[in-house]
Amino acid sequence: MTPRIYTEEEIAKIRASALLVGDTLAEVAKMIAPGVKTIELDRMAEAFIRSKGGVPACKGYEGFPFTLCVSVNHMVVHGFPSEDELREGDIVSVDCVIEKDGYHGDSAYTFAVGHIEEPVRQLLEATKASLYKGIEQARAGNRTGDIGNAVQTYVEERGYGVVRELCGHGVGAHMHEKPDVLNYGKRGSGCLLKKGMVIAIEPMITLGKRSIGIAKDGWGVFTLDGKAAAHFEHSVAITADGCDILSSFANVENVLKNK
Repeated sequence: MTPRIYTEEEIAKIRASALLVGDTLAEVAKMIAPGVKTIELDRMAEAFIRSKGGVPACKGYEGFPFTLCVSVNHMVVHGFPSEDELREGDIVSVDCVIEKDGYHGDSAYTFAVGHIEEPVRQLLEATKASLYKGIEQARAGNRTGDIGNAVQTYVEERGYGVVRELCGHGVGAHMHEKPDVLNYGKRGSGCLLKKGMVIAIEPMITLGKRSIGIAKDGWGVFTLDGKAAAHFEHSVAITADGCDILSSFANVENVLKNK
């Protein structure tokens, strides 16, 4: 399938959905604390999204039963919210997709629960930085391999692992579209990026080895060595001279700064 090219009007609608994801993650940020059950984050998020006229796109997608993917510590992505409580020193990736007016926005942020160990803090910092390294390569005329190579080079130079079985993707009219956007690869390889394409770039990076397993629920992805993993994601539109980041961490980080 050829990647879809979106009009400016369509990209504006994708942006609206993506910004609502950012607002939702900011509401999550307000709640993140030791003792909070992750299912409480999910319930709040669904109510918030619906109150803003959005639809939680993950809920029911291929049978996924929740609004949020909530992945704690060594869970990389697609974790189920549950009655388990967050604990001091945990990290928790929260991934959210919202559909509004027929278009999807997708973003993720990994939160620290209270004080976390320094190596884990550095993992979060490097993973988020690698997202922006990938975004720097998201421009017309480049290829998806340029994005993946930038992410991989940045984190592997620092001793981290890159999960290879999962990747970013096109996003817009559907949650997952072409092209696949790997977090590793060779420069000049992969799908040619063109103005009007919209992609979700989402590094999934491990503190230890990159090997993963799948949870018994068939969804959760975890590190086999039990070491922490981090995940950050933005939806971006390809422009003639770079890209336009449609999602935002600004509200999330404003909440975190003022907690």
